[in-house]
Amino acid sequence: MVSFAALILPFIAVIALWFISTGLVAMIHHRLHQSQVRALIIAGLCASGGLSLIALTVNQTASWAIYASFLGGLLIWSWHEISFLTGAVAGPMREECPKNAQGWKRFSLASMTLIHHEIALAMTLLLLLLVGSVTDNATGAYTFGLLFVFRLSSKLNIFKGVPHFSDELLPHHLNYLKSYFGPQKLHPMLIISTTAIFALGLYFGTMAFITDGIYQTTLYALLSCLSLLAALEHIFLGLPMRDSALWQWALTQRSLTIRDNNKKI
Repeated sequence: MVSFAALILPFIAVIALWFISTGLVAMIHHRLHQSQVRALIIAGLCASGGLSLIALTVNQTASWAIYASFLGGLLIWSWHEISFLTGAVAGPMREECPKNAQGWKRFSLASMTLIHHEIALAMTLLLLLLVGSVTDNATGAYTFGLLFVFRLSSKLNIFKGVPHFSDELLPHHLNYLKSYFGPQKLHPMLIISTTAIFALGLYFGTMAFITDGIYQTTLYALLSCLSLLAALEHIFLGLPMRDSALWQWALTQRSLTIRDNNKKI
């Protein structure tokens, strides 16, 4: 019989790490906006820490190892996020979308703004999955894989158009990306993707409840909470609510002033 703690503790851990890690990534960038080198050094430390945790736990299936591997995948993801936010790894296209770009041309140009970042993410995911396929604990790989899929879904939805998008966490030097955002209206893709991600979260939750063994139970519970949080983030794209308000503590007063000034223009 699965214990209550075995199901609840993973959810608490994921929510806490999601809230803290997102805030810290924003803080690292916005408070080191004049020192790209420092931000990239911190990103490198995140990558080293994440890889070390995954390497340490590849043949461990104890409860602590599952959480450590999950944190490792999250740290490696943070490395990529910081590298993107600094502009170090983005894409060759760093200009606003031409006014006359439509259809495939607009999609191609939008892809070129992110292609280096996407390739880096895909290569990292492939490496983690290869390691996970021959080891006992692939939690870090599954974590990174879900984050990759969920973020790709968010990007495609924003490209097609969503009613509401909080861009406060987007740094000033990446403002050209906003020209590739779709119209502010509800697109069927957002409903379909949100429903699919929510269903995936329910599937993982069900598996966590009916499965035996601490490894499987904890793994499925972690992935379930991660999926449900991703569904919530997709829901925020369709509601007049600023989810970025959760991380105002991570932004400097200068960042908030720039954001407010941009909204007035």
